[in-house]
Amino acid sequence: MKKLIYVLVIIGLAAMSQPNIAQFKDWGTKFGVRGSILFPENEFANLGFSGNDNTSFDWFKTSYLAEGYFAVELNNALEISINAGYGKYAGLAYFDDPNVTTYGEYESTIIPITLRFRMSPFDMKGINPYFFIGGGIMNFSVDTKPTNVGGVATEPDGWVAIVPAGIGMEIALGERVLLDFGIGGAISSTYDLDGYRTNSDEDLWDSYYNASLGLTFTGENCKSDKDNDGLGKCLEKEIGTDPNNPDTDGDGLNDGEEYLTYKTNPLQTDTDLDGLNDYQEVKVNKTNPLIADTDSDGLKDGDEVTKYKTDPLKTDTDGDKLTDGDEVLKYKTNPLKADTDGEGLTDGDEVNGINVELKVVGTSIITKLFKTDPLKADTDGDELTDYAEVKTHKTDPTNWDTDGGTIGDGVEVKRGTDPLDPSDDIVKLNVPIVLDGITFAFNKSEISPESDKVLMGALKTLQMHKDIVVEISGHTDNVGSNAYNQKLSQRRSDAVKAWLVAKGIPSDRITSVGYGEEHPRVANDTEDNMRLNRRIEFKRIK
Repeated sequence: MKKLIYVLVIIGLAAMSQPNIAQFKDWGTKFGVRGSILFPENEFANLGFSGNDNTSFDWFKTSYLAEGYFAVELNNALEISINAGYGKYAGLAYFDDPNVTTYGEYESTIIPITLRFRMSPFDMKGINPYFFIGGGIMNFSVDTKPTNVGGVATEPDGWVAIVPAGIGMEIALGERVLLDFGIGGAISSTYDLDGYRTNSDEDLWDSYYNASLGLTFTGENCKSDKDNDGLGKCLEKEIGTDPNNPDTDGDGLNDGEEYLTYKTNPLQTDTDLDGLNDYQEVKVNKTNPLIADTDSDGLKDGDEVTKYKTDPLKTDTDGDKLTDGDEVLKYKTNPLKADTDGEGLTDGDEVNGINVELKVVGTSIITKLFKTDPLKADTDGDELTDYAEVKTHKTDPTNWDTDGGTIGDGVEVKRGTDPLDPSDDIVKLNVPIVLDGITFAFNKSEISPESDKVLMGALKTLQMHKDIVVEISGHTDNVGSNAYNQKLSQRRSDAVKAWLVAKGIPSDRITSVGYGEEHPRVANDTEDNMRLNRRIEFKRIK
């Protein structure tokens, strides 16, 4: 008996060391075999609980039951099984002390057929605890009777009712193989299994306890979900996912979430091909994993998150009234900065236009929509920012000279005249005007092409006021010798005069002078100041 217990313990420990990969739920059907050691309970000495308790096991004679069974799953916690077996119900026939009075031994053949309901209330990995109760019939045949059969005649064989009950657990041996260990018992509706009956009212129906060990082989139904991703094996086969991998495409969402909840493709990491995997869209960025451009601004969610750092849930991240897509793809503005050129107007106002009421002296008052360049602080290059023109001075931000009086708006503002009144654009005697924007190559006197816009203003002044004579003077910083700087400044003023003469201005109306470094505007102590001193000036002398 002790050896048998040791064997059971060793088998149990070995089973618990096996991989926990068995399917305890959604198996559909299963079958198996079970062997049980029986401990009879009757009028003679026995294990206990029914009188004549004796834990010495001296009364024990091999009693066993071999069973086969077939089970059907009713739900995840309940199954029903039919069980059929063959065994021996035996023991030594004595009451208290075998050395005092003994009646030989008894042995009966038993063939039980039962229907059992088994409940598995816990969902555990690797083991499956359960309890069961059932009912059925059992055929018995008394093979050996004790020498004393009691005071009442017994039946030698027949069919009786039987009620089995017990607890146990299944232990995973493999994917579809389980070790079944249980303890329990059964009570019959007869007194005759031991071949002995008294005429006492205290007689008990013959019964037994048992310890069992068995092997179970499971099936698998369509609802089987071995990877616990929420999808049954048949559905996974249908849609092509791996029933052994909860996240087939490795995007961080299990297949069930993708297929049932988010409607994404569990075979594709990035369902909408926007550069973000489905997990990032659903769990991190809260974007729509089925739409490449969640906010419909013209940029894919992935580009917004990784490339442009814009908000994929907002059409206009910086709130400047331009969509992120238009800013990036059409206008090349910064979608994270409402005022890309930093002059005070939002990019949207510059692109879409701002209404300005123009009150130019001598003309009708008009309201006009002006669209400026959101990448340039000064669209018309008149030395006033677009913001200053439309918000402060109410000038035309797209016209260098709003009032048409030949002097740029910025120059007028600097010298204190009205950029909306052409009458004050007449050049005053001996008041030099710096022609900002005229540039030359280093140590050269050739005028750069970008200087034409400023020179056109000077040309227009000379054309409108045909009676004035002007001096064009060149000035340098103090880098180099004074003699060299004087010659360089002379060549540059001559170049400006030549440009104006080539445009039709008589040469006798223009005097060109090179002053070199003699008349600095500011001290030559910084790079910025030296730049201010390198200039061309326009001065009316007659």
